[in-house]
Amino acid sequence: MSLYRSRIAGTGSYLPEKVLTNQDLEKLVDTNDQWIRERTGILRRHIAADNEVTSDLAFQATQRALQAAGKTAAELELIIFCTVTGDQVMPSSACELQNKLGCKTIPAFDLSAACSGFVYGLAVADQFVRTGMYKTILVLGAEIIHRYINYKDRETCILFGDAAGAFIIERAKENDANVILSSHLRAEGSLGDLFVLPAGGSKIPFTKKVLDEDLQYVRMKGREIFKNAVRTMSACCQEVLDQNQLSAADVSWLVPHQANWRLMEAVADHFSFPKEKVVSIVHEMGNTSAATVPTAFDVAVRDGRIQRGQLILLTAFGAGLTAGSCLLRY
Repeated sequence: MSLYRSRIAGTGSYLPEKVLTNQDLEKLVDTNDQWIRERTGILRRHIAADNEVTSDLAFQATQRALQAAGKTAAELELIIFCTVTGDQVMPSSACELQNKLGCKTIPAFDLSAACSGFVYGLAVADQFVRTGMYKTILVLGAEIIHRYINYKDRETCILFGDAAGAFIIERAKENDANVILSSHLRAEGSLGDLFVLPAGGSKIPFTKKVLDEDLQYVRMKGREIFKNAVRTMSACCQEVLDQNQLSAADVSWLVPHQANWRLMEAVADHFSFPKEKVVSIVHEMGNTSAATVPTAFDVAVRDGRIQRGQLILLTAFGAGLTAGSCLLRY
């Protein structure tokens, strides 16, 4: 069977108006601006307003992506919503967004792979297009993760912010070279305890004990997370390069998960990849989980760094432990 190829028709992103700076955090926890900058490269994070939910952020990013693609919501055939901080457990945030977009009966589902979510979602969308099932797909990563952060925990509260990023994926014309080349995904469930949100599922339903013990907040083992993130993202990148018989020197831009600058730098060093070709906006938004890769990509498109025809490598790592990479010609 002859397979189709998929391409990125347009991108969009949204950062909430409210900003939480390092100086603001100095008033909440035992930390300081220099300590945060030296360890993470983060200067500020964007925080959703009290009346904003995750699908609201996604709606804003989607509108911008549709405009960039020259399409309307009525042309969408599928929504893949990558998040771990949805509006509620059910219905899915994808269905909430479908309703806000007025897409009527098109299929919509959430995908949960934490910070790797968008790379996972992009790979799924690519397969749907390749097999001919759908021609136009919305893939997005959106998170309001600050509501799951304990602002008394210095290790986590300095890292996270809220954002949404969206891609419109469409079937490429037969001779279009600007296509998604391949994706490579992995997971290591045996390391899942390194980064967890304990309460809220069937394992630990919400009770007074949950609130008393702060089980509603994310918990992470930072040193182990860093080590495994560098290892797995580097391995996924090497796998996708080998699959396409390319080297890091062929890549125009690396767009990694924006967890912290030290992590992105370590992954680049693994390939002797030039730091100036690593797309980083972590200083502006911190770690926004599934939203980091599409948001960073969109910002780089709009400021002129990423241009049509360039070879772009995406990579991410998240709780699970999940990881993935995607190589595309934009």
